[in-house]
Amino acid sequence: MSPKSLNDLKRKDLLQTKGYINEEWVDAASGKTFDVYDPATLDKIATLPEMGAEEANQAVAAADTAFKSYKQTTARQRARWLRKWSDLCLSHADDLALILTLENGKTLTEAKGEVIYAASFLEWFAGEAERVHGEVVPPANPSQRILTFKQPVGVAACLSPWNFPIAMITRKVGAALAAGCTTVWKPAGETPLSALAQVTLAREAGFPKGTINVITTLDLVAEVGEALCRNKLVRKLSFTGSTRVGKLLASQCSGTVKKLSLELGGNSPFIVFDDAKLETAVEACIMAKFRNSGQTCVTANRVFVQKGIYDKFAEALTTRIKSLKVGPGTEDGVFVGPLTHERAVEKALNHISDAKKHGGQVILGGAPLPDHKGYFLQPTVIKNMNQDMITTREETFAPVVGLYEFETEEDVIEMANDCDVGLGSFIITENIPRAWRVTEALEVGMVGVNLGLLSACESPFGGVKQSGYGREGGRQGIEEYLSVKSMLINVAN
Repeated sequence: MSPKSLNDLKRKDLLQTKGYINEEWVDAASGKTFDVYDPATLDKIATLPEMGAEEANQAVAAADTAFKSYKQTTARQRARWLRKWSDLCLSHADDLALILTLENGKTLTEAKGEVIYAASFLEWFAGEAERVHGEVVPPANPSQRILTFKQPVGVAACLSPWNFPIAMITRKVGAALAAGCTTVWKPAGETPLSALAQVTLAREAGFPKGTINVITTLDLVAEVGEALCRNKLVRKLSFTGSTRVGKLLASQCSGTVKKLSLELGGNSPFIVFDDAKLETAVEACIMAKFRNSGQTCVTANRVFVQKGIYDKFAEALTTRIKSLKVGPGTEDGVFVGPLTHERAVEKALNHISDAKKHGGQVILGGAPLPDHKGYFLQPTVIKNMNQDMITTREETFAPVVGLYEFETEEDVIEMANDCDVGLGSFIITENIPRAWRVTEALEVGMVGVNLGLLSACESPFGGVKQSGYGREGGRQGIEEYLSVKSMLINVAN
């Protein structure tokens, strides 16, 4: 039988309900708290301290003090700590998955997959830690020698989202700690428990005092964000979230000229050409759209289907979606869980209503799931989508599939690129030259061909245009936390 509540945790100390500063579990100085709820049942599962700017600055000060010694540790030692942390994640995957499911809503199967994915970043950056190196540069002046080396930038503030609360932490802080930076974490207020569980394991892995600090907040998130942006001791800020908030943080960081990584909003096109294998297209769309109930940064937001296969694909996709079980993530066999908060349901319903107003035809779902207490929405399919609809311009972030019809390759490229953001995209085709052409033409940071996933620890993740800048994962991920220093030497007699 699947575990159902936090009482089913095998390791009870993975459930922490305080902030973490300078190796101590702490409450907010104000005494204020906020509650965390299970989105499937709306039951309260934990109460945490509502921290503000005061605690954020204390965390930064602790990280800055720790940086003075941590930057001197060897890459091999940092790699050992990261590998041990990764191993601990895997050995406690069931407990971590349960915590994640109860605060986020995703299924236990998917939550366990995220834990494994999160651990992969720790293992990957353990390897990257020892691959950081400079170079010897051929000088034009024969009396000189030039070389470069890389150094950690300093204290790194890592602001993570609620949709992947474990993997987005390890993807950021794994790179930061591997580079020799110390860290301040600000997890999403909806899902702080997963990050705090990771602190317990990182401590056990051996990371020194002050290298990891966590600020918990729900209502004071803007205050905490501004404090981290304006604190001159923070030399790097990494944020995953909306384009609107990313712009605000970038503005607030300008006064101290911080190094920034911003993984912001997306509006991923999912393009099905009429030469595609129908089964491949349907299964890739299911994965790209319904993973985490449609709440991923690269979810298939605009599904473009070529005219010759449009009706056949719509029918096959709808039939497949009807087979998906919807319910609490702790129930066996569930594929689609609840949305993480009420605002997500309201936004999705607004998008559905707007599509209908502009001629969209709802052929499946379209309403909240009846007889369920939590934030559930029926998996929805809408035909006859057009460029006038809100979904064309905004992420729906829900299990809602909007099907757009197109005729030519040139047409769909123009439609796909007609937006201000460019994070992920998907192409389903059996035509190899076409796959290359369209991949090169799409204004995005990542393209998946004949699959519905874009994430791997060894692959750089990030976008273009207003989807932000910088890359996480891959060999590029650690570079975001390093600065290059050059050394010129006079060798003349």
